[in-house]
Amino acid sequence: MPKPFISVHDLCMDFDDTRVLNKVSFEIPEGEIMGVIGRSGAGKSVLMHLLRGIEEPPTKGSVIYHMAACDRCTFMDVQSRAGKSCPECGGNLVAVDIDLWGAKTDGMKSRVMNRTAIMFQRTFALYGDDRVIENVLHALDDVRYPQEHAINRAADLIDQVKLSHRMMHIARDLSGGEKQRVVLARQLAKNPAMLFADEPTGTLDPETARLVHEMLIGAARKNSMGMIVTSHFSQVIEDMANRAMLLVDGEIAAIGSPKSVIRSFAKDYQEMESLKPVEPGEKILAARDVNKRYISVDRGMIKAVNMVTFDVAKKEIFGIIGKSGAGKTTLSRIIAGIIEPTSGEMNILIGDDWVDMTKPGVDERGRAKEYIGLLHQEYDLFPHRMVIDNLTDSIGLDFPKELAIRKAVVTLRMAGFTEEKAKEILNRFPGELSDGERHRVALAQVLIREPRLVVLDEPTGTMDPITKQDVKQSILNARDEMDETFIVVSHDMDFVRDICDRLALMRGGKIIDIGPTAAILAQVTSEEKAD
Repeated sequence: MPKPFISVHDLCMDFDDTRVLNKVSFEIPEGEIMGVIGRSGAGKSVLMHLLRGIEEPPTKGSVIYHMAACDRCTFMDVQSRAGKSCPECGGNLVAVDIDLWGAKTDGMKSRVMNRTAIMFQRTFALYGDDRVIENVLHALDDVRYPQEHAINRAADLIDQVKLSHRMMHIARDLSGGEKQRVVLARQLAKNPAMLFADEPTGTLDPETARLVHEMLIGAARKNSMGMIVTSHFSQVIEDMANRAMLLVDGEIAAIGSPKSVIRSFAKDYQEMESLKPVEPGEKILAARDVNKRYISVDRGMIKAVNMVTFDVAKKEIFGIIGKSGAGKTTLSRIIAGIIEPTSGEMNILIGDDWVDMTKPGVDERGRAKEYIGLLHQEYDLFPHRMVIDNLTDSIGLDFPKELAIRKAVVTLRMAGFTEEKAKEILNRFPGELSDGERHRVALAQVLIREPRLVVLDEPTGTMDPITKQDVKQSILNARDEMDETFIVVSHDMDFVRDICDRLALMRGGKIIDIGPTAAILAQVTSEEKAD
């Protein structure tokens, strides 16, 4: 039986008067991969931060690390290594128990933290202007890895995460999945005894996510590393974890085998009523022969969007699907007026006037952009402004406080919150919310501006199945109550099947076909489904 590595006793955490973790107790043996599942706001990220020893201390309870400390240098190892020689200086490894949040740790807390690492779902934490290998070398330098061996070690780590073919690329030019693998290589450079992976693949498409999961499991085995993985998605927990825990409203609702815990999680999942077809109204968007070309040093001329033509009707939920690199995101940014096409027209109906988004000027693109909302994957909220301010600031008007609160609550409800929860979070900061809750606040930030057309780029990337249903319902409500029109760009085939009236399938920058959702999904290849 492996020795316990972390013991958690009666852990509680309050934010103001709200308890987000309540009497959480469990043990993690050495080398175990523990999965933590729960819907947005269950307390997963707060628990990770307390286990890692960062940010605020718990309101109550303890996190005990059972380790072996060198009596001559600062090296720490798992407690089963006690009595052996230190691999760094040859000293003796002595068994110690460290209360991570105790009043006096005599420097032991920082020594423990040096043997743990953390990966977040959105914070790629890379030196954007440096090459991949330079990013990994920085991480090795941080842990004082011998310089004469650093290049080889960095190359080994990059190979371990299967990125040798991107070694000399500038970090900012990598895809999301590639960036996450560089982050993993940087964390592995620390040679951690425990890796905390907080929704590490929440924003990635399924195929890239699977690759990163394989990297993580392989790294855990190769380095005899323990791991705690949080996720909204049962498949992630089932694929990766030896044991799982279900958090519900900050309490452990179940702990045991991944399958049994996932069953407990799934029993709350209720399918919403099926989508009722809506008679499309008059056209609100008309794209004609839209092209976007880039010149790349390595690949020459790239036709990111190639002679694309389509229409969207008022109150329609129109989906754009296709594998990574098909041109979906570039097209969505042309629709939103963020980037200019090389040629073609993107016409939107404002009042009784057709306005061409491809033409600059206050009467053309400037006028239309005011009525188009975009929620993209890398959304941003002001971290030092409360939720109410993030919402009302985005309108740019001075509201009387009573009206601002009313407008904010209504909009948060449209984004999937209950009225009670919406009122509760108004005076909280984004950092006090889960990532799923922040995502819904960002959606509300778009809806509060009362756009005529909303472009949603991967709207369900970080959401659990229950929250996904909430957001589906909120989009349907927004369509019915605000006469809203949506364009959904997504890898999530289940979500587009549930929500979209019609789909456009993109391949290689072109729209291959447009039609009713079921008919287009029937044409999707297994490779496109996996992507």
